[in-house]
Amino acid sequence: MSGTDVGEELGARAAQARALALLRIRSRALAVAILPAAVAVVLFAADAQGHLAGPAWDAVRWTVLGIAVVVLLVTVLVAVSVARARPAMSPTVPVPEEGAPDLYRLVRDLADRLDVPAPSAVALTPDCDSWLEDRTHRALRKGPGAALRKGPELAGTAPVLVIGSPFLWWMRVAELRAVLAPVVAGTGPSAHPDIAAARRFVRGLDAAIADAAAPGRGPVRGAPLAFAGWVARLLLRACRGHAAEMERCVAAAASMRAQTVDYGLRIAAQEQVGLAYAGWDRLLTRVALPAWRMGRWPSRLDAGVVSALTELSRRDRLADGFALRLGERPACDLLEEPGAADEAASLLAARLFHGGPAESGPGWAPVDWQQYPDEVVDRKWRSEAARLHRVLDTLGVPRVSAADPAVPTLARVMEHLSGPGGPGGPGEALAAGIGAAVAREEAGAPVHGGPEQGGPGYGGAADDPLDLWGPGPLPLFPLQPPRTGTELLADHVAAMVCCAAVDTAGAAPGLDWLDGPALLVGGERRADLAAPVLSLVEDGDPDPLLNWLAEVGVRSDKPVRLV
Repeated sequence: MSGTDVGEELGARAAQARALALLRIRSRALAVAILPAAVAVVLFAADAQGHLAGPAWDAVRWTVLGIAVVVLLVTVLVAVSVARARPAMSPTVPVPEEGAPDLYRLVRDLADRLDVPAPSAVALTPDCDSWLEDRTHRALRKGPGAALRKGPELAGTAPVLVIGSPFLWWMRVAELRAVLAPVVAGTGPSAHPDIAAARRFVRGLDAAIADAAAPGRGPVRGAPLAFAGWVARLLLRACRGHAAEMERCVAAAASMRAQTVDYGLRIAAQEQVGLAYAGWDRLLTRVALPAWRMGRWPSRLDAGVVSALTELSRRDRLADGFALRLGERPACDLLEEPGAADEAASLLAARLFHGGPAESGPGWAPVDWQQYPDEVVDRKWRSEAARLHRVLDTLGVPRVSAADPAVPTLARVMEHLSGPGGPGGPGEALAAGIGAAVAREEAGAPVHGGPEQGGPGYGGAADDPLDLWGPGPLPLFPLQPPRTGTELLADHVAAMVCCAAVDTAGAAPGLDWLDGPALLVGGERRADLAAPVLSLVEDGDPDPLLNWLAEVGVRSDKPVRLV
């Protein structure tokens, strides 16, 4: 037996030992629950045989019987609550086998090479991660796809393979196979009855706790569930250490087994995982988030991550050579309709990270990358500039255009922020006004739109992947904390400067794949606007911005077109 086999065997045995420890905790809890009943049986049996007679023992027997009945009823209540509680399921985009036969074939071949059961289905997540997810609970029977392996004995019993959608677009086919090898290898331990039972026990406890904490239940139903949640929390606290160690041992055993498949390539592919995560994070926070805030959701986020990572490879000398891989077959070619899958994953990302509605509509529409500068960047700048001038109007700040006092100008903003009193006076009042205006607009934003525009076979309004999370608030995973008033003011002043540059100096809105909305002057991006704007907003010093405007050729006294 090789060292790899020995390591795998030791990891599997350690995982099984931890699983048995978890099951022993369950057995001990059950033993404690039936102990009063067992004592009652002994007492009544002794009475039937003529032992322990007398009024005192009769009182003891009936008291113990009453306690046993109450404890058994409580045990049934807790057991039913744990059994019926719906486990959490990751929001994903289902990938049916008919929509990705090559991907299913790759996963099936990988499982055969690893000598483990194949996953029951494949799904996509808008994140840079991959894992196996058990969806055998009866509330989750509507999971995506059919079984990879034929036969009723395996259909729906194996876990679902969840793949990060950015991996499919950035990685090559061989790299994806190498990255998925240790994940797919985890189906082996998942098939072990003790490990599967231990996982069901822990997931049931976790689901019961979440069910007890759900709002909107009256005292009649809420009190029993709260008690069941309290018991489940005690058991889960006792199980936590064993469960964590079991999963660590399972992961170690799966990793050792996967070393027999594409081990050398997996080392290089892991570098691509880190690169994909960096590019994906930048794309979401710098590019997608401004669009989401404007009521538009980029419909090709996964395709955009390729452009972002290619740009990162061009700028970062440490990433030299990574772009050369793009000549190989991308893993997204394993999908029959990659565009539809990308669109569905992009909409799910918008919901998870921003809280957008599940359907497209007038205030929540998809946008292509070609339309992004005009539909998002220019609109964002002009909407923020319009909001800035509305707040100035409420503060009673006069217009400064002699020709037409009604037209908005950049000079009005600059004179107000650099006027008497310094930035602590007009700056703070203006920032507070903008913050209040933004809060009002976000609070009044619609949460539903029109018909769903997602591609066929990749979910939609009738098959919402967030249904199993209940009516909880969105976003589930916000990307950024709320912005401060000063940050909002700086953004709005910068937007006003950009509008003035477009209208008076021939500049244009653009898209930088790593930094989001960009101002293009003479076809080149100007990334030096932030510092002059901050000098004006925070210090009340207009000179750096005036120098910047003179260099670009912007007329601050000219009117600016607003939305």
